[in-house]
Amino acid sequence: MSNPYAAADALQSTPNVPVLDLFSLKGKTALVTGGSRGIGQAIAVALAGAGAQVILAQRDTSNKATQELIEALPDSPGTKIIPCDLEDLDDVKQVFDRALKVASGGTIDILVNCGGMLIREDSVNVTHADWSKVLDINLNALFLLSQAAGKHMIERREGKIVNIASLNSLIGGFRVASYSAAKGAVTQLTKALSNEWAKYNINVNAIAPGSVATDINTEARKNEDFVKSRLAGTPGGRWGAPEDFAGVAVFLASRASQWITGEVITVDGGAMAKGAI
Repeated sequence: MSNPYAAADALQSTPNVPVLDLFSLKGKTALVTGGSRGIGQAIAVALAGAGAQVILAQRDTSNKATQELIEALPDSPGTKIIPCDLEDLDDVKQVFDRALKVASGGTIDILVNCGGMLIREDSVNVTHADWSKVLDINLNALFLLSQAAGKHMIERREGKIVNIASLNSLIGGFRVASYSAAKGAVTQLTKALSNEWAKYNINVNAIAPGSVATDINTEARKNEDFVKSRLAGTPGGRWGAPEDFAGVAVFLASRASQWITGEVITVDGGAMAKGAI
């Protein structure tokens, strides 16, 4: 049903269908970076479980772990793996076209920018090379992929982009200056792209994870004081798990979030609500 109060160019209205159908991704294709492990893997499997074909863009194309999980799903929509080195921005510029070549129907409906990395170091000791590496992987590659997706989605007047931000998008953290700078920029980029592209029926949102037990903080979690501090700041009383991001990712990738754009959803066990007290 058309909305008489909608502008000529606007986000489409949420369809009047059974509520669970709003979350279905059947017939959609999603491109996911960082999907070989951790949060990205959980999101990729969740999108596939909701019916989307998933294209995994990863540096190590021999890593089939996520592909095997997806193909083991009942009525699996299938998945493809394409090469992608987020540290090589010239390579990143080719990734979206690679994805289109293997996508069902030749279209990408959903982009999930989850690939990232972190270097813990005192700010006075951060090298320019490490600073640039963190920003290239976490921010510049994300922008290039979003830009390519935007061109494709504007032409089709439809699309969903989900960026993985961080609590460090909202707070400074300790010994992670480059990561905090990159993730802070991701939140503002999410809002900027949403402002430009909402009129083309493209939703751009971000998820900000709190303390989650993944490979990115394996070494840090060996420090008992670090773990105790994080738990003390989390009312939910535990570290997050990658699976905690499955539902929110499907929500943001589906028609269930049709009137939500430019938002950063924190998934943190209540840490931001608690604050420093």
